[in-house]
Amino acid sequence: MEILGIDVGGSGMKGALVNIETGELTTERFRIATPKSKKPEDMAKVVKRITSHFKYEGPVGCGFPTLVHHGVARLHSNLDPEWVGTDIPKLFEKECGMPFVVINDADAAGVAEMEHGAGKDNKGVVIMITIGTGLGSGFFVNGKLVPNFELGRLNYRKKILWEQYAADSIRTTDKLTWVQWAKRFNQYLQHIDMLFSPDLIILGGGASKKMNLFEKHIKLGVNAEVVAAQTQNEAGIIGAAMAAKGLL
Repeated sequence: MEILGIDVGGSGMKGALVNIETGELTTERFRIATPKSKKPEDMAKVVKRITSHFKYEGPVGCGFPTLVHHGVARLHSNLDPEWVGTDIPKLFEKECGMPFVVINDADAAGVAEMEHGAGKDNKGVVIMITIGTGLGSGFFVNGKLVPNFELGRLNYRKKILWEQYAADSIRTTDKLTWVQWAKRFNQYLQHIDMLFSPDLIILGGGASKKMNLFEKHIKLGVNAEVVAAQTQNEAGIIGAAMAAKGLL
């Protein structure tokens, strides 16, 4: 069974058809840059372009980069403040004319990894961290998702969030080397490890594809294993599609 999955990010919006039983993309990813305004109406038009590209008319799953409670954006994170209070499925359904399920993007990536990737059959505490414009997180206990665990929004210092200190976008903005950035990111992982004592930490998002550049600088000093997402940067699309299977 194929469902369209869309992964909305702060820099790009991408989609593909997914075989939800195998977790495999059955088409090439189609990506469009996120509109500079990052406003609801403009981003809804991009979602429409993605669905039109695939000539798709069925249910759609969408991973969205902020706290999503029953489909409503409760924060705007790295997007425009107009998103706060927006019923995201309703907005996209009005624009596209098809039913949507919308969940947090890191939750979507985690769902994919727990079902088809590095977290499969893990019965402990698993945390998925997506490294990109921000730091997204998916939290799982015995394979069950605890939604909207926004660990990138924990305070690093007064008025500074961890994702404002250690996201991949900060590496680019501050012109950090991979080693310099890895030291920051390792601090973040150590903080997460101290708070939650996970059995496994899975790294996803764009930076996970370059894990060989910083892997040796990740040192937690305890039992948690840190691995790259097996579904890599496709995890968000796969998990989003899986979230929509209830609409079938």
